[in-house]
Amino acid sequence: MVSPAANEFIILGTTLEGKTFRPSDWAERLAGVMSQFRPGGAVAGSHLSYSPWCVPNSIDGVKCVIVHTDLRQAEPMAWDFVMNFARDNELQITPDPSH
Repeated sequence: MVSPAANEFIILGTTLEGKTFRPSDWAERLAGVMSQFRPGGAVAGSHLSYSPWCVPNSIDGVKCVIVHTDLRQAEPMAWDFVMNFARDNELQITPDPSH
């Protein structure tokens, strides 16, 4: 597994029970919802690209979203949304930003 930078954490597409999270495009969907939250705020056309604070990826064949901790300070409600999504769906988070 790739070690995230100190200012990032990864939401893995694997549940706490070790099952693959579905639907298979969940990472792109989550990052798409978060696309408007970016440094400097949303701008025209920003919905056409992912926010640098919430980027879908794949690590060792597992879908994931890399979340930058700057999101917490800049957009607290967006931060809560991402964190609640991970918790509500019992997804693994590494490293856990709450510790």
